[in-house]
Amino acid sequence: MAGTSSPEAVKKLLENMQGDLRGLSLECRKKFPPVKEAAESGIIKVKTIAARNTDILAALKENSSEVVQPFLMGCGTKEPKITQLCLAAIQRLMSHEVVSEAAAGNIINMLWQLMENSLEELKLLQTVLVLLTTNTVVHDEALSKAIVLCFRLHFTKDNITNNTAAATVRQVVTVVFERVVAEDERYKDIIDQPVAVQGNSNRRSVSTLKPCAKDAYMLFQDLCQLVNADAPYWLVGMTEMTRTFGLELLESVLNDFPRVFLQHQEFSFLLKERVCPLVIKLFSPNIKFRQGSSTSSSPAPVEKPYFPICMRLLRVVSVLIKQFYSLLVTECEIFLSLLVKFLDADKPQWLRAVAVESIHRLCVQPQLLRSFCQSYDMKQHSTKVFRDIVNALGSFIQSLFLVPSTGNTSATPNQTGSNASGNTGSAQTNPGVLGMGGGATVLPAFEYRGTWIPILNVTVQGSAKATYLEMLDKVEPPTIPEGYAMSVAFHCLLDLVRGITTMIEGELGDTETVTPTTAETTSLPAQSSEQQDLQSLSDQSEKELVSRAVWEEMVNACWCGLLAALSLLLDASTDEAATENILKAELTMAALCGRLGLVTSRDAFITAICKGSLPPHYALTVLNSTTAALSSKSYSIQGQNVQMISPSSESHQQVVAVGQPLALQPQGTVMLTSKNIQCMRTLLNLAHFHGAVLGTSWQLVLATLQHLVWILGLKPSVGGALKPGRAVEGPSTVLTTAVMTDLPSISSMISKLFENSQYLDDVSLHHLINALCSLSLEAMDMAYGNNKEPSLFAVAKLLETGLVNMRRIEILWRPLTGHLLEKVCQHPNSRMREWGAEALTSLIKAGLTFRHDPPLSQNQRLQLLLLNPLKELSNISHPDIRIKQLECVLQILQSQGDSLGPGWPLVLGVMGAIQSDQGESLIRTAFQCLQLVVTDFLPTMPCTCLQIVVEVAGSFGLHNQELNISLTSIGLLWNISDYFFQRGEIIEKELNREEAMLQKQAEEKGVMLNRPFHPASPFDCLWLCLYAKLGELCVDPRPAVRKSAGQTLFSTIGAHGTLLQHSTWHTVIWKVLFHLLDRVRESSTTADKEKIESGGGNILIHHSRDTAEKQWAETWVLTLAGVARIFNTRRYLLQPLGDFSQAWDVLLDHIQSAALSKNNEVSLAALKSFQEILQIVSPIRDSEKPETPPAINVSVPLVVGTTTATSLGRSFMRTDSIGERIGRYNASELPVITDEIEDLNLWWAAWNSWYRIGSESTRPPITCDKLTFIPSQPFLTALIQIFPALYQHIKTGFSMDDLQKLGVILHGAVSVPISSDASPFILPSYTEAVLTSLQEAVLTALDVLQKAICVGSESMQIMYPAIFDQLLAFVEFSCKPPQYGQLETKHIANAKYNQIQLFAPAEWVALNYVPFAERSLEVVVDLYQKTACHKAVVTEKVLQNIIKTLRIPLSLKYSCPSESTWKLAVSSLLKVLSIGLPVARQHASSGKFDSMWPELANTFEDFLFTKSTPPDNLSIQEFQKNESIDVEVVQLISTEILPYANFIPKEFVGQIMTMLNKGSIHSQSSSFTEAEIDIRMREEFSKVCFETLLQFSFSNKVTTPQEGYISRMALSVLLKRSQDVLHRYIEDERLSGKCPLPRQQVTEIIFVLKAVSTLIDSLKKTQPENVDASTWAQVIALYPTLVECITCSSSEVCSALKEALVPFKDFMHPPASKVQNGES
Repeated sequence: MAGTSSPEAVKKLLENMQGDLRGLSLECRKKFPPVKEAAESGIIKVKTIAARNTDILAALKENSSEVVQPFLMGCGTKEPKITQLCLAAIQRLMSHEVVSEAAAGNIINMLWQLMENSLEELKLLQTVLVLLTTNTVVHDEALSKAIVLCFRLHFTKDNITNNTAAATVRQVVTVVFERVVAEDERYKDIIDQPVAVQGNSNRRSVSTLKPCAKDAYMLFQDLCQLVNADAPYWLVGMTEMTRTFGLELLESVLNDFPRVFLQHQEFSFLLKERVCPLVIKLFSPNIKFRQGSSTSSSPAPVEKPYFPICMRLLRVVSVLIKQFYSLLVTECEIFLSLLVKFLDADKPQWLRAVAVESIHRLCVQPQLLRSFCQSYDMKQHSTKVFRDIVNALGSFIQSLFLVPSTGNTSATPNQTGSNASGNTGSAQTNPGVLGMGGGATVLPAFEYRGTWIPILNVTVQGSAKATYLEMLDKVEPPTIPEGYAMSVAFHCLLDLVRGITTMIEGELGDTETVTPTTAETTSLPAQSSEQQDLQSLSDQSEKELVSRAVWEEMVNACWCGLLAALSLLLDASTDEAATENILKAELTMAALCGRLGLVTSRDAFITAICKGSLPPHYALTVLNSTTAALSSKSYSIQGQNVQMISPSSESHQQVVAVGQPLALQPQGTVMLTSKNIQCMRTLLNLAHFHGAVLGTSWQLVLATLQHLVWILGLKPSVGGALKPGRAVEGPSTVLTTAVMTDLPSISSMISKLFENSQYLDDVSLHHLINALCSLSLEAMDMAYGNNKEPSLFAVAKLLETGLVNMRRIEILWRPLTGHLLEKVCQHPNSRMREWGAEALTSLIKAGLTFRHDPPLSQNQRLQLLLLNPLKELSNISHPDIRIKQLECVLQILQSQGDSLGPGWPLVLGVMGAIQSDQGESLIRTAFQCLQLVVTDFLPTMPCTCLQIVVEVAGSFGLHNQELNISLTSIGLLWNISDYFFQRGEIIEKELNREEAMLQKQAEEKGVMLNRPFHPASPFDCLWLCLYAKLGELCVDPRPAVRKSAGQTLFSTIGAHGTLLQHSTWHTVIWKVLFHLLDRVRESSTTADKEKIESGGGNILIHHSRDTAEKQWAETWVLTLAGVARIFNTRRYLLQPLGDFSQAWDVLLDHIQSAALSKNNEVSLAALKSFQEILQIVSPIRDSEKPETPPAINVSVPLVVGTTTATSLGRSFMRTDSIGERIGRYNASELPVITDEIEDLNLWWAAWNSWYRIGSESTRPPITCDKLTFIPSQPFLTALIQIFPALYQHIKTGFSMDDLQKLGVILHGAVSVPISSDASPFILPSYTEAVLTSLQEAVLTALDVLQKAICVGSESMQIMYPAIFDQLLAFVEFSCKPPQYGQLETKHIANAKYNQIQLFAPAEWVALNYVPFAERSLEVVVDLYQKTACHKAVVTEKVLQNIIKTLRIPLSLKYSCPSESTWKLAVSSLLKVLSIGLPVARQHASSGKFDSMWPELANTFEDFLFTKSTPPDNLSIQEFQKNESIDVEVVQLISTEILPYANFIPKEFVGQIMTMLNKGSIHSQSSSFTEAEIDIRMREEFSKVCFETLLQFSFSNKVTTPQEGYISRMALSVLLKRSQDVLHRYIEDERLSGKCPLPRQQVTEIIFVLKAVSTLIDSLKKTQPENVDASTWAQVIALYPTLVECITCSSSEVCSALKEALVPFKDFMHPPASKVQNGES
C-alpha cells in the first residue's frame, strides 16, 4: 500500500488520470461528444480534488462515482479502442483503491453489459480480478454478479477465454474464502455471543455469519447446487455449468480452506448435508459398473464423462478424508469402503488405477490411518476399515498377477522378457523392456507365474504424487501403462509400512523416555497389559495403555495383508531396488511387532525374510512349521501358501552361488540367487539392529543364517568369525565373483550381529544363547553317525557372543559352557569336538584376560567359575579335546600365570588328569605346562598348592609313554625341592597359617583334620610328599626312571633333609626309605631273567643290563647306597631317635640280603654301603661338639607344643638330639655313655651281619653245574676289606671264637675261583708274582689282627698260634691249591680264554696262589721273628708247625708249582731256625720241642736229597745258584746245630751226620749227558759236606763226651766215605780203557784225595789222645788203595795223588817197641 500512497505515486496517479481523461476526450471528440464532455469535466474534477484536499486518495475515493463516470460512458461506446483505454484507467483506479462500493457496483454492471456484448472478454476478466483482489468493497449481490460474469465467460466459444475464465473463477473463489480467513483473523479476539438458534436446520439461515463468511457460505452452497445440477440460490444469472468444473472448485476450496469449515458450524453443516450425499450419489454408477458390460448400458445418461467425474470425485473424497475426517467419521467409512471396492478386479483398469492413487494418498498419512483404526477397527460392530484397506491392496496386487490385464497393452510380455512394445499412449512412462543377450531382463519388474509386470518409477518415496488423479484435462479414460497400478500399489504398501512404523516407533520412543518402567520386556500382549495394570494408573500410563492398544490393533489389522502382499512381491521381484524396499518393509514390520511384543506377527515377517534368503523349496523345518501356522485369512486370493514359488521366478534371477544344502542326506546342490543374498543381508540387519526384540525368533534367524553360511561355504575361524573356506566333500561350493566380493562383508555383518549382542538386555541375550544352543544341538544330531563336515556355525557364534559379553559373563557362563562341555566337546565328530574345545578354551582365556570390575583378583568366585570348565574338560577322553585343553592351560600360564591365585588347584588338576594311555603328544603338552609352572610360577601360587605340584610332577614321572618326560619330571621334582629349600621360611609360615585355619574349621565342624603324614608339621608334610613321590618313581618299571629318581631322592634328602623337624626323620626312615628298600628288594628278587633284545627302537643294550634282573640290580644298588649314605651323614640326627637300633638292624638286614643276592653288582654294592656305614665316627662328646652343627645352619622356628607362647621372642634352632640338649644344659656325661654302649651293640650287630654275609658267600656250593653262583673277586675283596674297619670297633670283645669264625671266612674267600672270562682282568699274568687285591685284603685283615694282639692284653696273645695256623694254611696253597667244594677248576694256564669264546659258559679258574702263599710265608717269618719267645707260641709248637708246613715245598723242590716257592721256603726256614733254634735249645729240658727235631731232620733230608729231578732246561748258572742254596743249609747245620750237639737229641745228630756223609760223596744221576755230569755233580755241596764232616772230626777241645762222640762218628763216616770213592774210581778207570772218565768222577776223586791229605794234616795237629786208634788204622788202611791209583791217566788226579801220598811219610818210621808204644 505504501507504494501507491506515497506523494510521488499520488502525483503520478493524478497525472495518469488526467492523461487518461485527455486521451478519452480526444478519442471521443468526433463520435461521442457526451463522453468527451464528461472526460473534460472529469479533468477539472480531478484537479479540483487535488487542489482542495490534503489526503487526495481519500477524496478521490469519496468522489469515485463521478471520477469513474466518464470511463464507464467510454465503455458504453462499445468501441474497442475506447473500451480498452477505459478499462485500463478503471484498473488503475482500482489498483490505487480509490473505488467506492457504489462505484464498484457501477463498474460491475458496466462489465456485465460488455460481457453480454462479448467485448474485451480477457480484459473484463482481468478487471474483475483486479477489482475483487485489491479490496473487499465488492460483496453480496455485486460479488455474486461478478462471479457469475466469470462463470459465463468460462463457457464461450473461445478456448483462450474459457481457460482464462476458468482460472479467474478459481482465483475469485479463492479470494472469497481468503476474505473469510482474514475476517476471522480480525475478529478472533472478540468472543462471539452464543447464537440463540443452535444447529438450525435451515440451510439458508446465515444471519449469524459475518459478511465475508456469508458470501463464502452462499458461494459454496451454490457450487454444491450446481454440481448436483440444481438451480443456484445466490449466483443468479448462471446459464450453464459442468460437473467436472464444479467438483474441481469444491475440491480446491475444501483442500485450501479446511479451517473455515472446521471453525464455522454453518460450513460444517454444508459438508455433512450437501457435499457427502452429493459425492455418494455421484459415485453410484461407478459402484454398479462391472468390467465387460457394455458402456451403453450405463445407468444414467449424465454419466457420459465417466472418467473425469470419477477421478474428480476421488480427489474430493481424498480431501474430505484428509481434512475433515474428524467431522465425517461415518461418511468417511462409506468413502473408504467405496475406495476398497474400486480396487476389485472387475472394475475398469483406469478406475482401479485412480483408486490406488487415492489410497496411496491415504497411505502416506499415518496419523490418519491411526484414526481409521481407532474409529473403525477398534469399535465393535464397525467395519474393519483399516484392515480392509491393507487386505484390498494385497488382493489387488495378487489379482494383477493372477488376472492378465484386459488388453490395454498390445501384448503381454513373454517370459523371456524380450517384448519391447510399450503402448503408444504411455511411451514416456514405460520405456519398455530391453532384451539382453542371455535373455536376462534388466528392466525392473515383477514376474510371477509367467505374468511379467514392469516397475515404473511413479513417485518419490513418502509422497503420493498421482498421475491419473491429476489428468483434469482428459475426458476419455486414459490408457494405463502396464505395471502402473502395480507400482502405485507397491508404493502404497511401502509408504504404509514406513508411515505406521515411523509413527509408532516415534511414539514408543516418547513413552519409553517418559516412563522407562513400562519398557516392553514381555513377549505377549496379555502379559504386558497385566503388567501395566499393576502400575499406578496415572494419566501417563493410561494414555500409554490407550496408545499401546491402538498400535497393537494397527499392527494386528494390517500385518496379514502386508505379509501376503510383500511375500508375493518379494517372490516376484526381479529388481534389486524393489527387493530392497520389500525387505526393508518386512524388516521394519518385524521389528515393530517385536517391540510391541506381537510374537506371531513378528515371527511371520521374520519367517518371510528367512524363506527369501534360502533357495526355493529348501527344507528347513523351523520355517515350514511357522508358515503352516500362518496360512490364515489374509492369504485370500492365493490358493497356495506364499511359500509356493513357481519355477518361472527363478529364471530371471542371477544365480550367484551353488552350494551344498545342510542336510542329513546329501541332496545334490542348491543355488543361491542374488535375491537370496539380499534377503540374507536384510536378515542380518534385522538381527543386528533389532536383536533386542527378536526373543524366541532368534531361533528362525539363526537357523536360516546357519544354512546360508553353510551353502556359501563360510567356515568359522579364530574367535568365531566366519571366513570363506572350501567345502569338505561333494562338489565344492561355486561362487561367482559378485558374491565372492560380498562374502567378507557378509561375514563381518554376521560377526557384527553377534558383537552387538553386548547391547542386548539380559533377557534378549538369553534368548540368543538358547537359540544358538538349540541350533548347535541340531547340527550335532546331523553330525552323528557320519563323518561329514558338521555345521559349526552355532558353536562359532556361541563363542563370539561369549567373547563380546565378557562384562556380564556370569549370567551366560553356565548355559554357554554347559552346552559346550556336555554336548559339543563330547561329540563323536572330531571337527565338531575340536570347535567345541576351541570355543570353550577361547572363552576361558578371554574371560581371564578381560578387565572385570571388580578385577578377578578380588573376585575369586568368578575366577573359579571361569576356570571350572577347563577342569571339567578332563572328564572327556577324546585326546584332541585334551590337547586343546592343555594348550589353553599353557596360554593361560603364559599370560595369566601370575594372577591365578585360587585357580591354581584347578589348573594343576588339569595337568594331573592326564593318564598314561592318552598318547604322547598330550602328555608332552601337559608336561610343557608343568615345566612352565615349576620354572616360573612356584613363587606366585598359594603354598597350599605346592603339594599338588609335587603330586602332578610325580604323576608325570610315572607316565610310561615318553621316557624323557619321566626323566625331566624327576628333574622338576629336584627343582621344586630346591625351591622349598630356598623359600623354606616363607612357605612354612604360610602353611602354618593355613593349617591353623583348617584346624579351626575342622574343630568347628567337629571332624578330624585329615591330611597325609598328619602328625608332622605342614611344611614337613610337603617334604614327605615329595620324598614319597620320588620313592614311587624309584620302583618304576623303567630302569632309567628308577635310576634318576633314586639319585634325586637321595640328593634331595641329603641336601635339604636338615630342614625337617627332628621327629619327622622317623617318618623319612621308616615310611620313605625302608619302605622303598623293601619294594626294591622284592622287585629285584622277582625280576625276570629273560634277555631283553633291545631297548625299544634301535638302542642297543649293554650286556650288563640286558635282563630286567640286571636292570633292577642297578636300582637296588643305588637305593641301598643312598640309604646307607643318609645313615652315615645324618647319624647325629638319627641316633637320638628312639628306635635307631631297630633301624640299624633293618638296614643291616637289607645290606645282608643284597650282599647275598646272586648278583655280583648288587652284592658288591651292598658291601660298599656296608663299608660306608662303618666309617661312621662315633659321635663327638658334647663338650667338644660345636653349638650348632654346621650342616644345618638354617634358622627355622621350631614349634614345640606349649613352648610357643613363652619362646616367641627367640627363634629356636632345630637341635640334633635330645641327648645333646641334656648334655649341654646339665653338663652330664650320662647320655654319652649310653651312646657308647649303644654304639657297641650297633657294631656287634654289624659284625654279626658281616659274619653271616661272609660265611654264606664263601661257603662252597654242594652241587656244581653251569649255573652255580660263585661270588666275584671284588665282592670278596670288599667283604674282607670291611673287616679291619669293623674290627677297630669290636676289638675289645673280640674272642678266640670270633677269630675262628674269621678264619673260616678268610680261608673260604681265598679259595673261591674266578670265572675264566673275568680272569684277564683280575689275574696277573702267570709270570708276575703279584697278589690279587683279595689276597692283599686277607693279609691286611690278619695284619690288623696281629698288630692289635701285639699291643693288646695278655689275654689276647693266646690268639697268636691261631694266626700262625691261618697263615700256614695259606702257605700250603703254594703247593696244594685249595678246593672250592666240588667245583672243578682249571689251572690258569689251561683256561680257555680267547675272543671267540667270549660268551661261552664260564669255566672256573683257580688262582695262582703262589704269590699269596709266599707272601703269607714272609708274614709268618716276620711274625715269628717278633713272637718266637711268646709263651703261647712256644706251647702251641708254632715252630714245629712252621717246619712241618715248609717241609711240603722243600720236599717237592723242583716239583713245586713255582720255583720261587722252595727258594723262599729255604730262606724262610733258615730265618726261622736262626731265631727258633736258640729258643728250642732254651726249652730243651721242657720237652716242648721234642717232636720238632725229627721233623726238622726229615725236612733237611727231603730237601737236600730231593726226589724231584731238576727240569731239563735248567741252565748251569741256575744249577750253581741252587747248589749254593744247598750249601747254605749245610752251613746252617754246621753253625747252628752241630756246635750245640750236646743240647740236641743224639738220634737227630746221627741223622745229620748220615746226611753229611751222604752229601760228601758225589751222587750221580744216570740221566745226565756226559757233558753235563761234571756240573751236576754238586761239587761245591759235596765239598762243604765233607768239610763239615772234617770240621767236626777234630774238635780241639772236647768239652763233653757228647762232642767227642760227634767227631768220632764224623771221622769214621769220612774215612769210610773216602775208601768207597777210591775203590770205585779204580774200578771205573780200569773198565774205561782209553776213554777218559767223566769230569764229575775225576773231580770227585781229586776232592777225595785232597780230603785225605787234609785229614792227615788235621790228625797230626790234633792232640794224640783225641784220636782213636781205630781211626789211625782206618787212615793207614787207605794207603794201599791210593797206591793203586797211580796208574790213572789224568794229570790232575796224579798231582792230587801226589799230594795225598806225601803225608804218609810221617808213618814211615820203624816200629817202636811195645813199651814205647804204650807210653805214647
